[in-house]
Amino acid sequence: MAILSYNEITPKKVILWNDEPYLVVSYHVFRKQQRKPVNITKLKSLKSGRVVENTFHVNETAEEADLENRTVTYIYKKPGEYWFHTTGKPAERFALGEDIIGDQGRFMKERTDYDAIVFEDEIIGLKFPIKVELKVTEAMEAVKGNTSSGAQKEVTLETGATLMVPMFIGEGDIVAINTETGDYAERVSKA
Repeated sequence: MAILSYNEITPKKVILWNDEPYLVVSYHVFRKQQRKPVNITKLKSLKSGRVVENTFHVNETAEEADLENRTVTYIYKKPGEYWFHTTGKPAERFALGEDIIGDQGRFMKERTDYDAIVFEDEIIGLKFPIKVELKVTEAMEAVKGNTSSGAQKEVTLETGATLMVPMFIGEGDIVAINTETGDYAERVSKA
């Protein structure tokens, strides 16, 4: 574990603060008149998900969190929980709550591998790819003359999630979705 000085606490680094791992979301190092510089940061707890602001002064340091990755395979979803097993060991099954998975869970495909973020032998989150490709299972037909203004329609994906897409997307098409925003990105292939 590395010790970071106040100005090394930058976005995408994970630090230990109050004995919990926090992801640095944003920072701003500045100096006000004759005073010493400070780093004002926004930190997101990887355990609870809450965001806090903290100011680090010149003489303060933070310890970088010791996180490890473990590959897990998604099996299925029950109300309120997602079931996984350790990749290569189907007998080692475990469940993670919706609070850990978050909104991105609606784009998870069964029998797919994900990297789990582990802190002190406890899974505190999953790393999702930025884009996923999913098949459209239900889509209304486009209405002629309704496509000039960038009109959209709602479709159902193979994971059961619904999504707003352009009118030209049809049933059987494979679309790419940005998992961070939950928006349609592009059509990968046409049915």
